[in-house]
Amino acid sequence: MTMKPQPTRIRPDTDIYKRRESTVRSYSRSMPRQFDKALGSWLYSNDGGRYLDFLAGCSTLNYGHNHPVLKDALLEYIESDGIAHGLDLHTDAKERFLKTLEEVILKPRGLDYRAMFTGPTGTNAVEAAIKLARKVTGREMVIAFTNGFHGMTLGALACTGNAQKRGGAGVPLSHVSHEPFDGYYGPDVDTADLLEQRLADPSSGLDAPAAILVETVQGEGGLNAASPEWLRKVAKIAKRHGALLIVDDIQAGSGRTGSFFSFEGMGFVPDMVTQAKSLSGMGLPFALTLVRPELDQWTPGEHNGTFRGNNHAFVTAEAALRHFWSDDSFARDINRRAGILEDRLGRIARRHDLQTRGRGMMRGVVMPSGDAADDVTSACFDRGLIIETSGAHDEVVKVLCPLTIDDAELGAGLDILEECVSDVLAPALAVAAE
Repeated sequence: MTMKPQPTRIRPDTDIYKRRESTVRSYSRSMPRQFDKALGSWLYSNDGGRYLDFLAGCSTLNYGHNHPVLKDALLEYIESDGIAHGLDLHTDAKERFLKTLEEVILKPRGLDYRAMFTGPTGTNAVEAAIKLARKVTGREMVIAFTNGFHGMTLGALACTGNAQKRGGAGVPLSHVSHEPFDGYYGPDVDTADLLEQRLADPSSGLDAPAAILVETVQGEGGLNAASPEWLRKVAKIAKRHGALLIVDDIQAGSGRTGSFFSFEGMGFVPDMVTQAKSLSGMGLPFALTLVRPELDQWTPGEHNGTFRGNNHAFVTAEAALRHFWSDDSFARDINRRAGILEDRLGRIARRHDLQTRGRGMMRGVVMPSGDAADDVTSACFDRGLIIETSGAHDEVVKVLCPLTIDDAELGAGLDILEECVSDVLAPALAVAAE
């Protein structure tokens, strides 16, 4: 029997946070509790509350909190005095990860990539990819897309569309053109054709690009999911115009869309793939840029990072790959559960004349406004469900629960979401009916 959420309304003593933590903090403002334990799909607060986690570290915890297989692997490694930090030295943990990546992920998919260990977060992987693309092609311009999100360091931030995030840079963010994503102008306008027209026209003002950087599903941009046809067109455009295709799989990868890579089965192979978030499997910082071997043109040390040798993350990542991806059973279960999520969100949408967005276990409901979405997430938290928003106006209530969540837990969380959407929209519907 699934435990029910048991939220509390006792706020923690926040004085230390007000005194010492930067005002840049955000999630703790909408979830004012102090959490002290997590297991599976649940977060526990130190005042006795229990919350279903439909955020999962923004898709960093695809395998749930403290999965026993990953935890045991890490504890055993630490107990044996395994190397914790190794820069880019050869270590047993790195060797095992690379061999498992090759054996379990790359070879079965017919992929040939070299692994570049960057700094520890997704933005580091993106920085490395665009930097390498510029080095290889000798060009400066990068094409990114409207509503894309790629990180907060300056190169990745230049590729990010969000005005608030860009405004924090304090300097011009240049050498990037934000072209319209799939569906940006509605279903009747093929934005891939528009991109081809711009690149083919020597008087369009768009410089020849070093790279085209794209998310197959825009996680922070509102769960906009590109069609396979559009992505194939973009891949052909990149090749035709001498640009490298970079797929940002930081949030959509590691199983979130139903396969390990979000572009699998779509009929194209990226030149580079960036990964982070759930790559370590357990929330440990770990980012990776996968590059075709002929593009690996770095000189030794030309791009580096102190924490590119996080061996604890190698250990848990290797355990995750071997445990979850050695056959297709986990992917089948993700897709089965994604069908449940799609059906339930569709029911909510039909009842309130809303829309749904996303793919796989990366879906959400589009609310009438950002304020309405915020009201829904606040009501969910009061009932023991942690869920957040995305989109240009924060208007999409986004489900990013662990991929390992059981059906009963998923159903319990979606029940809460359905109730809260109804509670928030019912007054507006009543007024409209008068």
